[in-house]
Amino acid sequence: MHRRRRTALAVSAAIIAAAPLLAACGNEAHPGAAAVVGGQRIDVSTVQAKVKDVREAQRASDQAAQMIKDTGQLGRAKLYDLIVDKVVEKAAADAGVKASRKEVQDARAALTEQSGGQEQLTAMYLQQRGVAPDQLDDVVRRDVLVNKIAEALGATNGPEGQQKMNEAFTAAAKSLHIEVNPRYGAWDDTELELGTYKAPWITQVTKEAEAAPAGA
Repeated sequence: MHRRRRTALAVSAAIIAAAPLLAACGNEAHPGAAAVVGGQRIDVSTVQAKVKDVREAQRASDQAAQMIKDTGQLGRAKLYDLIVDKVVEKAAADAGVKASRKEVQDARAALTEQSGGQEQLTAMYLQQRGVAPDQLDDVVRRDVLVNKIAEALGATNGPEGQQKMNEAFTAAAKSLHIEVNPRYGAWDDTELELGTYKAPWITQVTKEAEAAPAGA
């Protein structure tokens, strides 16, 4: 028997296309970096590797053409995800919460059950969120952390809860002094956006509390 609680977080995933003449190697201060977050580099090569994984998974799907068309700015979307991962990590640390490996495994097992199986789960994340199968655990972990942050802040569904979450993430983002290669657009701490491109999905987080073990 398990109890499910839902906490919705609207994080606007956004990226803008940069001018084509911008140097691909980054700026003079951080050559080869797509971004620097909290003093840590996110290399262009890391973003490219994420994109490669997604493209390979998409090409193996019978909906390949449509998915590739719908994710034309995948490189920018992947950089956004990498930045948001670090923002959520910082907000979680500020709230005094962590996501254990077991919690991530339990959350993934619950999602797998809800989706009707592992194949259906990975297909859904690939199609709706541009997430390759080997990237799924990272996304589930982020979602678990977001739910735990919401619980720690007492942020329930609705405008007031949303405001609490936005304030927490904005504070975390500002403290990380995020710098982005102009090739990918400009980061906005307050709106949690990278330019103005809107990703085709909104993060909707579902937490499975006291989830039954897989196969139970």
